[in-house]
Amino acid sequence: MTARYAAVVAGGGPAGSAAALALARLGRRVLLVDAAPSAPAVGEALPPVGRALLGELGLLDRFLRQGHAMSHGNASAWGGGELRSNDFMFGLHGHGWHLDRARFDAGLRDAAREAGAEVVSPARVASMARTGDGWRVRVGSSAASVHEVTCDWVVDATGRSAAVARRHGGARVRHDRLVAFHARFRPLPGADEDGRTLVEAVPDGWWYAARLPSGERVAAYLTDARAAGRGPLLEPAAFEAALARTTHVRAALAGYALASRPRGADAGSARLDSAAGDGWVAAGDAAVSFDPLSSHGILTALHTGSLAGTAIHAHLGGDTGAIADYARHVDAVYASYFRHLQRYYATEPRWSDRPFWARRHRMGHGPAADADPLRPSAGAFP
Repeated sequence: MTARYAAVVAGGGPAGSAAALALARLGRRVLLVDAAPSAPAVGEALPPVGRALLGELGLLDRFLRQGHAMSHGNASAWGGGELRSNDFMFGLHGHGWHLDRARFDAGLRDAAREAGAEVVSPARVASMARTGDGWRVRVGSSAASVHEVTCDWVVDATGRSAAVARRHGGARVRHDRLVAFHARFRPLPGADEDGRTLVEAVPDGWWYAARLPSGERVAAYLTDARAAGRGPLLEPAAFEAALARTTHVRAALAGYALASRPRGADAGSARLDSAAGDGWVAAGDAAVSFDPLSSHGILTALHTGSLAGTAIHAHLGGDTGAIADYARHVDAVYASYFRHLQRYYATEPRWSDRPFWARRHRMGHGPAADADPLRPSAGAFP
């Protein structure tokens, strides 16, 4: 007999796990389908306000036991050449963290499983078809192991690809073409252990560097796709040459040696035209994708994932406006984010004649909203 679920969640990152956790805690039968990432995520941080959100989700104690590296603040050369610091320890929530993403994500999936969600990993949603009373979904890790389930709703937590939404009526709206080129660096004897996140603006973009829980550092160059050309920064020599043109990031990596080939990734601001459609809702990067400058990507994934699961539960319980309310809330989250992003880019005037900065200084206003649903902390932007 084909298994029936209230929801199938496509994607086992923070948004997907939060959605599955919310549904399972509310007594709904949910299947979380986790596709193993093609490359490990590195260099991601959780700002201090994350402590409050993890507490609200009942995940803080589990998180604190995972041993992520503390982040004591940000240091930025932005709007001028001098390095300025923002010390988290004087804020309401204390320090933030540099995450071991594999450990963090696995902990969230474990929490969902313990709450009653069924988790299949590594696996993928092979296909979906709308039926009269929901969805028929084929799930598996290979052609030989594909099996079919049915469900009332599907949560798209597939990341920036928004694979479910785009195949079923959703359209992705991009506000820029920001890309990130990043690489890991291993420490040499005597390397410093500064736990701050470092941000440095340069003529055609900006850099950040951060220490990982492993003791390595990650460095990333954020620029426009058109400025990057056809990928020369994926070559170690070109990446290190660009790094050598920085001041503060180069100094921070003086005691480190390149340990990986550079990788490239989409890092731009984007959203779905609607975070919900016929029988599906999107959460996390699938719904709204943030510029890394915001430091709110993981927080937003947890926030929207949990709300998506709650909205589905409410809809199944008879609240016909729950899904539309969720979609409007996600729009408000993105509007607030985009307004803050515009303001922060505007504080860097030194290269306003350069294409990268000229584009940011004339950013469209985006959707308007007065409320700030995520209540960003003072340390949300470096």
